[in-house]
Amino acid sequence: MFSVNLKDISFQVQKNGDSILVNDQTLPLDIKWIDERRIHLIRGKESLEAELVSIDRESKTIRIRLGHQVATLELKDRFDLLLEKMGMSAAGAGVVKDIKAPMPGLILDLKVKAGDQVKKGDIVLILEAMKMENIIKAPGDGVVKEVKVSLKQSVEKNQVLIQF
Repeated sequence: MFSVNLKDISFQVQKNGDSILVNDQTLPLDIKWIDERRIHLIRGKESLEAELVSIDRESKTIRIRLGHQVATLELKDRFDLLLEKMGMSAAGAGVVKDIKAPMPGLILDLKVKAGDQVKKGDIVLILEAMKMENIIKAPGDGVVKEVKVSLKQSVEKNQVLIQF
């Protein structure tokens, strides 16, 4: 499942066997690859060629040419959507506001305290959930303003754990 944003409109896209679902509706397309950057699309009696113009892996955006128009698509895979749901979105260019619990669990280890500086990807705490240790990392650079939990504390899903 992917989320695709085009001009501030979000579409949920999923491949289901040979068909493509957009917002849970089957999109009747016949897709043939011409080469590694171009595809030929047939929808009913309409025929179109799409070309990949550019990919920005960092911002997860692609530019495609469809006919004579170029569009920029923002892509989010299931992991991006999960991070967003947990309040750990990469949007905002690395500015961290707070980290929320992705699921109910128990705080096993705290790696930071108020005043600590963290970089994107630094481990900030370990949360045990369903007998598994989940390493929670900083989604961006920032300074810890407050740690809202303590060791061995039980937490609920979406509870704020650390504020920046």
